[in-house]
Amino acid sequence: MSAPTTTDLRSRMPNPLPFVPEMAEVAGGLHKVIKNGSIPQVTVHLLQLRAGQMLGSTYVTIRETGNLRQAGESEERITAVATWRDATYFTDAERVALELVEAVLSPNPSGERVPDELYAKASAHYDDKALWTLIMAIAHIGFFTPAALIAKPIPGMPPGQNYSE
Repeated sequence: MSAPTTTDLRSRMPNPLPFVPEMAEVAGGLHKVIKNGSIPQVTVHLLQLRAGQMLGSTYVTIRETGNLRQAGESEERITAVATWRDATYFTDAERVALELVEAVLSPNPSGERVPDELYAKASAHYDDKALWTLIMAIAHIGFFTPAALIAKPIPGMPPGQNYSE
C-alpha cells in the first residue's frame, strides 16, 4: 500500500478567510514585518522550522523545510535544526534565534523563559529593529499555531490551497 499524498489529505476545517477575512490583514502585516530585511530570511525559516518541530506541527515543519530547500539550504543544515545545540552548521546569530524560539515556546516553571543572559546574547547579535523582527517571526508562529494544530491545513500545499473546501 502506498503512502497518502497531499491530494489524498484533507484539513479538518475549510479556509478561514471567508469566515474571518480580517485575519488576512493581520497575517499580511506580520509577513511584511518579518520580510523587512533586518534579518536574513533563512534565519526566519530556521527558527520557524524549530518552532514547528517543538509544537508538533507537520504543516509548519513541512512548510519551513520546503522554504529552506527553496532558499538553497543543505539537507544537513535543515536536518540539524532539531539538534542545533550540538550541530556545527549554524552561525552564532542563528543559534541565538533558535535559542530564543525555544525559550519562548518552552515552559520554565522555575524562572523566566527569556532570562537577561539570553536577551544580552540576542542583543549582541541583533540591533533593535532586527530583534523586534525576530520577536515578530516568533509571534507569526504563535499567530498561526492554533490553525496549524486545530484546523490542520494540508501539509505541502501552498497557502490558499491548504484547506479542504
